[in-house]
Amino acid sequence: MPLQTLTDATFARRTRRVPALILLSNGGDKLRSDFKTAFVKAADEEDGIFFAQVDPASNPQLCERFDYQDKALLIGSYRGQALLRRSRPWSSDLPDFIQQLHDAREADEPPAKPVKPAKPKRKLLSKPMDVSDATFEKDAIAASHDMPVLVDFWAEWCGPCRQVAPILEKLAAEFAGQIRVVKVDTDANPGLSQAFQIRSIPTIAMFKAGQLIFMQPGALPEASFRDLINQAIALEVPAADAPAG
Repeated sequence: MPLQTLTDATFARRTRRVPALILLSNGGDKLRSDFKTAFVKAADEEDGIFFAQVDPASNPQLCERFDYQDKALLIGSYRGQALLRRSRPWSSDLPDFIQQLHDAREADEPPAKPVKPAKPKRKLLSKPMDVSDATFEKDAIAASHDMPVLVDFWAEWCGPCRQVAPILEKLAAEFAGQIRVVKVDTDANPGLSQAFQIRSIPTIAMFKAGQLIFMQPGALPEASFRDLINQAIALEVPAADAPAG
């Protein structure tokens, strides 16, 4: 910002929060012309430091505060306290004063809190998702640490499975963001059929916090599915260890 004028009355208000470079000069105290030029130029170019000049004849309090002795005096101030001083300053003094004032402000600022990497969010599903022997661990069990996962074990030739399918389509959309609905084709995924001992289809299962909390064969009516979902959402389950990755 442009060079400012500072007075006894405005000193506390203008410098209490920012680093300041303050020049006390009466115009006849042999202030070097090259310094004056460099000081004005730095005021225009430097961000974060308040540049000001003081007329000693009109501001006795600042003269006393900084012990002005009829020679041009440069003061480096932070929070109203004089940290640096140079009588009859040179233009070569400016870079060092500026750097030291920046360092004083940075040392005074609280350290930035480390930013924790955001936990990757699982994809929000509004319709049932097909899972397999290979993806069941990630898309059902691991996903249940974020929200309950309803699993529909089904097969293409199963009539009751076709009756359940539109109900699950509807509830997956209605409870999107609260539950996840996944489907396992038992014919295409014999590993899961064996692991969960699927003897008839459809079989409905529910996982939460990495644990199996419900499993029952047979087609359920919509009202029963809705009750199951609401109970799973409300149920407090101690979390099992989440799988790595």
